Amino acid sequence: MGPTRTPARFRGRGVVTNTAWTLVVPLKPLALAKSRLAPSVGEARRALALAFALDTVAGALACAAVRNVVVVTDDGTAASELSALGARIVPDLPGAGLNAALAHGARAARTGMPGAAVAALNADLPALRPTELQRVLDTAGAFPRAFLADAAGIGTTLLSAAPGVELAPAFGGPSRARHSASGAVEIRLPGVASVRRDVDTGEDLRAAALLGLGRHSSARYAALAGARRR
Repeated sequence: MGPTRTPARFRGRGVVTNTAWTLVVPLKPLALAKSRLAPSVGEARRALALAFALDTVAGALACAAVRNVVVVTDDGTAASELSALGARIVPDLPGAGLNAALAHGARAARTGMPGAAVAALNADLPALRPTELQRVLDTAGAFPRAFLADAAGIGTTLLSAAPGVELAPAFGGPSRARHSASGAVEIRLPGVASVRRDVDTGEDLRAAALLGLGRHSSARYAALAGARRR
């Protein structure tokens, strides 16, 4: 995957390099999260979904480019633990699905900070590396809107919007094509696998484990492996 180049129509517009970002992370109630993992992990699904979110938020907050993280969720347990990490919790007042939650989170993030650069980030990036996220955000800052495709090349793990630009999220399913069609620029960087490696299935989890899971996910993954050996 080659480096991203700024299209001529965007040069000099909406450029926010060397800025601080507010990330918006959506999280379903844990009872509903990661249903596609159930065949592989059984009852561990909820605990893993929370662990993924904790490692995602911890990795994001450790990134020098990130000012703060807003988590949109109605799950009380997740809200308490993510708040303890330093995230701001925003209830999912629209209650109308992922993209409505992200748009709501972006508006909340800009309340009091109308000039904030915002980016939506998946909650299931358990191998997230702050240095890799930094590279993605530094590249995103050159565009009014930009996105990073997931490891499968079908979905999206990050969508950014410069100050004064609407996020206009279109996550879910083949969102890579939808975000591209909406005018967002695709970020093409080598060496950012941890930012692209979301986890929906058992195979995804094994791939994330090969990259190196964060502290919370690693503990849950080890416990799962131990339970299987017994």
